[in-house]
Amino acid sequence: MNRDLSRRTKLVLYGVLLVLSIPFVFPTWWMVTSSLKPVADIFAFPPQLLPTNPRFDAYQRVFELQPFGQQYLNSLYIALVVTVGTMAVSALAGYAFARIRFRGQNVLFLVVLAGLLIPSEVTIVPLFQMFFKLGLVNTHWPLILVPIFGAPSVLATFIMRQFFISLPGELEEAARVDGLGRFATFWRIALPLSRPALGAVAIFTFLHSWNLYLEPIVFLSSPEKFTLPQALTQFVDAYGGPMWDVQMAAASMTALPVLVVFVIAQKQFVEGLAHTGLKG
Repeated sequence: MNRDLSRRTKLVLYGVLLVLSIPFVFPTWWMVTSSLKPVADIFAFPPQLLPTNPRFDAYQRVFELQPFGQQYLNSLYIALVVTVGTMAVSALAGYAFARIRFRGQNVLFLVVLAGLLIPSEVTIVPLFQMFFKLGLVNTHWPLILVPIFGAPSVLATFIMRQFFISLPGELEEAARVDGLGRFATFWRIALPLSRPALGAVAIFTFLHSWNLYLEPIVFLSSPEKFTLPQALTQFVDAYGGPMWDVQMAAASMTALPVLVVFVIAQKQFVEGLAHTGLKG
């Protein structure tokens, strides 16, 4: 009887979750199916949930109208470099705030956290002026340096600090007894144990860099240097109207890495945030 009740409860729970997932899954479904339809069918009433005659010419036109392959590679390598750089900076800074005692440590950490309260729109003008004087406008350097040393790195530093605080101090004491220095202790003991937190940092940093929009439209002007969010705005006809089927095809290809990263790494993301704790 209890087993039947448990089975019924699970079926009801799965049914409720399935219904609640519709608002989240349906936009992605509509985007992908619309990329396979003629423009007239996209706005047909009643709406067509499945394309009657799937066509892939919109995907071909994506690469004909824009250097989409180059833009795809731009977003990919920028996201990877930013992810690796943020992981390195946040791991070192988080370990320093968690383990190295110095005067004004807590005050300095609060100052660093205050960076999360400053909207990126506030700093975009002085950043543009700075990179313009350095001759780095219309290059990818602003898109790499600003996230690594900006707000995403601050959040990553907080996550890494919380994780390192939760590690038992006896591990490092044993390493010092064995003759390891501060950096060797970090590299050989603390860093390998921080893989769950590093996984969480890597995931949200990659997604943030992949979806970055404001900075590219400010710093980049050459189509071959565009990233994908900026490139999606360029698929318009001669009158400036949106090319719906082409935009849907480009958006579908843009969303693919995000979906792959989420499906593969969602477990590590949840575990990483759970292991950071709230100690300290």
